[in-house]
Amino acid sequence: MEHPIDDIDRKILQLLQHNARMSISQISKEISMSQPSVKERILKLEDKRIISGYSTALNLSNLNRGTTTFILLKTEHCQELVDFCSKAREVTDLYRISGEYNYLIKVQTASIEELAEFQDSLIKLGPSKSHISMKNILENRVLL
Repeated sequence: MEHPIDDIDRKILQLLQHNARMSISQISKEISMSQPSVKERILKLEDKRIISGYSTALNLSNLNRGTTTFILLKTEHCQELVDFCSKAREVTDLYRISGEYNYLIKVQTASIEELAEFQDSLIKLGPSKSHISMKNILENRVLL
């Protein structure tokens, strides 16, 4: 079985996960490889869709979106839910899951009151259960 990445690719991915803005020259110094070789490897990782994009991590508390809630929802209106969540600014993640509930929604709100308003708008789609995060312990964890 062919492995999609080798140890050098893994090192590059680790560096980029810690700092997606790290320059190719800095990566080349860190892994003792020429800049053109590093650039070529990054392009190959992008072509293989191992690197699917680059993003900015936001401090949601400083943006008045510090209340994290996970909502389990049971619905038969799947496409309506997807459309609703795509438009709702509170929704950061939507997962199709197995079990009694078929969706897990992660929302970021400014307050419990704003969360209540959001949940009121979900009622038409089906029954739900909410779990408010008391403290974020591991978030956006580096995987490699």
